[in-house]
Amino acid sequence: MTTDVPLKLAVIIGSVREGRVGPVFAEWITAHAATSFEVDVIDLADHADLPLAFPAKDAAPSAEIVAAVSRLTPRLEAADAFVVVTPEYNHSYPAALKNLVDWHFTQWQAKPVGFVSYGGVSGGLRAVEHLRGVFAEMHAVTVRDQVSFADYWTLFGEDGGLTPSDAAEAGAKALLGQLDWWARALSEARASRPYAA
Repeated sequence: MTTDVPLKLAVIIGSVREGRVGPVFAEWITAHAATSFEVDVIDLADHADLPLAFPAKDAAPSAEIVAAVSRLTPRLEAADAFVVVTPEYNHSYPAALKNLVDWHFTQWQAKPVGFVSYGGVSGGLRAVEHLRGVFAEMHAVTVRDQVSFADYWTLFGEDGGLTPSDAAEAGAKALLGQLDWWARALSEARASRPYAA
């Protein structure tokens, strides 16, 4: 893959709760990413029909399950890299996000994943630490740098607009730079030799 070919980045909004602010952070990182990536925003609130229960081991999935999963699978498959936007709920990440990960496997393999997190004093860091182990199990590569927003509610003006710090802006640049490097390296590797899970 040459450096002038735009990479495809899926930005995943992990929270589906009423009153969530994940879309604001997704819009912020998407604006940064759009200069170098082709961005697809996947809002899990638009996929509430993704079932929680898996079919029995020897049972075929229902038509409803197939339809719900197949609406997401091609978008994940097409992505060269991912940014997961997640809050921290009770020292971890949202159930809807785990459900998305669990319904897919090869779509994550040998691709890089970065994180934008938000929460209270920890800024969502504990959610990300849990997700790193989950994505390792999916054979994905999580990049080192991330962007976290502690006490995120203090970052919104009266107009509802986000006012991130200079550190967050620099963090976004580092995160996206690492995703670009890993996505290109891994894309070339997958093209030359199939990944052995």
